[in-house]
Amino acid sequence: MKKIVEVKELTKEYKNLKAVNNLSFEVEKGEILGLLGPNGSGKSTTINCILALLNYQKGLIKIFDKPMTPEAYDIKRKIGVIFQDVAVFDELNVYDNIDYFCGLYVSDKQTRKKYVNDAIKLVGLEDFEKFLPKQLSGGLLRRLNIACGIAHKPELIILDEPTVAVDPQSRNNILSGIKKLRDTGATIIYTTHYMEEVEILCDRIIILDKGSVIAQGTIDELKRLAKIEEKVTVEVTDLEEKYVHKISTFKNVESVSYTGTLLLITYKKGKNNLLELMDYLKSEGIKYNKIFSERPSLNDVFLELTGKELRD
Repeated sequence: MKKIVEVKELTKEYKNLKAVNNLSFEVEKGEILGLLGPNGSGKSTTINCILALLNYQKGLIKIFDKPMTPEAYDIKRKIGVIFQDVAVFDELNVYDNIDYFCGLYVSDKQTRKKYVNDAIKLVGLEDFEKFLPKQLSGGLLRRLNIACGIAHKPELIILDEPTVAVDPQSRNNILSGIKKLRDTGATIIYTTHYMEEVEILCDRIIILDKGSVIAQGTIDELKRLAKIEEKVTVEVTDLEEKYVHKISTFKNVESVSYTGTLLLITYKKGKNNLLELMDYLKSEGIKYNKIFSERPSLNDVFLELTGKELRD
C-alpha cells in the first residue's frame, strides 16, 4: 500500500516535558486511522507536528512521499484539517463560508461551485445554505465546519474530535460523510473520545500514551491483546457477598464486581464460562432477571493498556 503519512522517530520536548517520545507510524492510502490516547498523551502535539505547525527536536515527517515543512504549500493544499474548535465566519452564510474556504485552493468558479455543492450535500446542509452560523444548532455548525475543511477535495483529511457535543442525528450524518470521503479515495486521521465511533469507522488504530505508541493494529488485533476473553453481566437483586466471593474463585475468572443490581464478571481465556456460572446460580437457588455474555470492547482494551479512562 502507498504511504500517505510517514512519521519517523518524532520527538517534541517542552522544557522538562517530552510530549512526543521517539514516535514512529505510517498512514496508508485510503485508510481511516484512529489516533487515540488519554488527555496529555501527545495526540494534538503529533498532529501539529505533522502539519508543520510546531517545530520539533528530532525526527522526520513525510507526506505524499515528500518532507513536510512550513513552506511545503504544494503538500498543504492537498490536506484538509477540521479542528475541534469551530472556525467559520459569523457574517457569512453557510454557502458563502464554504465557498470562501474552497476558494483558497480552487480558483475556477465553475469547479468551485461544484465542489461547494458537493460538500453541502455530503454533510446534509442543503436546507441551510442561506443560514448564518448563529442560526445553526451545534450539530449543524459542526457539519458546516467539516464542509469548510473538505470542500476543496483534499487527499489527506485530519479530523480532531468532529462530533463533540452534537445531537445523534448530526453524529450519524457526520460519520456517514466520513465514510463517503474514505470511499472516494481520501485518507483520514481521526481522533475522538468516543470508542463506538472508532469501532464503526477506523480501519486501524494507534493508541498513544506519554508520547509513545503503546499498541496499534486493527480492532480485532487490539482486542486480542486484552487479557479478558469474555464479559458476563448478570442482573440480580440482593446478592450476598459470599456468592460474589465464590464466583471470584472460579478457574477462568479475572475479576468480579457487584454494584447496585449488576454483577459483572470478566474471564480470561477459557470455554463454557457462562454455563459454569448459570449452573452455580441454579445450584444456590439464586434468581436473576437477565444474563448476557459479550467480548471485550475497545474501551476495555484501552483501559487495560493505559490504566486510564479515555477522558483522563
